[in-house]
Amino acid sequence: QVQLVESGGGLVQPGGSLRLSCAASGSIFRRNDMGWYRQPPGKERRLVASMTSGGTTMYVDSVKGRFTISRDYAKNMVDLQMNSLKFEDTAVYYCNIKTLGKSYWGKGTLVTVSF
Repeated sequence: QVQLVESGGGLVQPGGSLRLSCAASGSIFRRNDMGWYRQPPGKERRLVASMTSGGTTMYVDSVKGRFTISRDYAKNMVDLQMNSLKFEDTAVYYCNIKTLGKSYWGKGTLVTVSF
């Protein structure tokens, strides 16, 4: 089993920044993918950014140039630095790890972009 704990969500004004963090613990194989998904109100959960254990990153087009994913491999942590936030970035953000053929999710952290 793998446990994921997210932190760092909150309320931010448009144009502001937030940093999300996720710590994974449990049975984690060294080859794994970690990433962030988000689910806006009334919409489906979709991938925002991911990073393999080899360092390959992937971003959805809408966040390219604004969000940066990073990992601390020794601590099994993944962060998402979010800059220039927009109203449409409002969502519950979920941390995800894929390891040993399984996918695990955190409980989510709410990011609200509003005045």
